[in-house]
Amino acid sequence: MSVIPPSGSLVRFDNPTLITAQNEKDRKALPTNKQQTALDQQMMDVTGGGTSSPRLGKKQQAMKDLSLEEILDKILPPKITKDPNNPELLYCQRISSTPATRLDVINLQEQLDMRLQQRQARETGICPVRRELFSQCFDELIRQVAINCAERGLLLLRVRDELQMTLRAYQTLYESSVAFGMRKALMAEQGKSELERKLVQLEEDKRDLERQLKETKANAEAAEKKLNEQRQVEEKKHMEEINFLKKTNQQLKAQLEGLIAPKK
Repeated sequence: MSVIPPSGSLVRFDNPTLITAQNEKDRKALPTNKQQTALDQQMMDVTGGGTSSPRLGKKQQAMKDLSLEEILDKILPPKITKDPNNPELLYCQRISSTPATRLDVINLQEQLDMRLQQRQARETGICPVRRELFSQCFDELIRQVAINCAERGLLLLRVRDELQMTLRAYQTLYESSVAFGMRKALMAEQGKSELERKLVQLEEDKRDLERQLKETKANAEAAEKKLNEQRQVEEKKHMEEINFLKKTNQQLKAQLEGLIAPKK
């Protein structure tokens, strides 16, 4: 018989047993979905409230008829594995029904601390490794309690399932929030790219307008300079004409005075 490697879980399991034609009952004894649902309902009825009633008493009496094996299977279902050398051989491994001693509890604590350190679990924040190890530790504690008191063990099992359901809800909410944040980040990135493109276009337009403004200023200065030069030329020409006219006027005036002056 080949040795099946240990799972490495903190939960204590029995040695794997070979499922053969003679002990096929081990495999058939695995809880089906309907049996699992019935066990869940019984667990709810027994641990669901503190009020006493004849019906609750009957349910509690029915719980006494449940085997310890069924209760332990509720904590963790039996593992069915194949022989690595012969896939036709199947092995069944169930949670151990051996009661725990004080030394077992101390060893469980030491194993938990050692594995937290070995796997470098984070002490704070969300850490899948830490969550996995503490879940295994909690399952082992439920196993130890259920062996001594089935009702107390099933109540702890309800607490575990409620915590897992709450954690899954928070995980779904967290993943949805992350996805929403990623979508918003992508939208912002797309908007940023569009704004950057517009910024480049506006900068090009600005450079074109500055170039046009510079050309316009140069043309205006050239036109003003040309206009000033023309004005100066015209003013000079006008001054020359005025001086010429003044000089001509003086000459004509002198001639006229010479003509009309009395002769001696």
